[in-house]
Amino acid sequence: MEKQVKAIIAFGIAAGIFGGIGMYTFVYAKGYSYLGNEPKTCANCHVMQVKYDGWIKSPHHAVAACNDCHTPHNFIRKYETKGRNGFWHSFYFTTGKFPDNIQITEYNSRILEENCRKCHADIVDAVDGPHGKKDKLSCVKCHDDAGH
Repeated sequence: MEKQVKAIIAFGIAAGIFGGIGMYTFVYAKGYSYLGNEPKTCANCHVMQVKYDGWIKSPHHAVAACNDCHTPHNFIRKYETKGRNGFWHSFYFTTGKFPDNIQITEYNSRILEENCRKCHADIVDAVDGPHGKKDKLSCVKCHDDAGH
């Protein structure tokens, strides 16, 4: 019985330490700011500054913020994606293991493509029409810098 109590106490201490460090890091890194929709938040990381500056000068600036293109429009999927991306962004920036020329993941590329097609449905239908559903073109293949 005494071993079980010691194990529970050790687990509680470890959970407290990791939880405390996690909360401190979240507050220190202003993690709460990523829960909102303010585009300036995305430029907190220096590698995103160029994308933010480009967005400011683009036509999308007047009609779309970062989340409009880069997260699903479904509430649950949006915050699941923000959590997933936030974890990996934090991991890579903390460890320094990221390329300066940041690349979009396949998962996030699918979300971006889905959102392009939603907002530009009339144009997409005209372009996809002659090509048929089988040979669906990718918006971001040709327009990889659209929006920023």
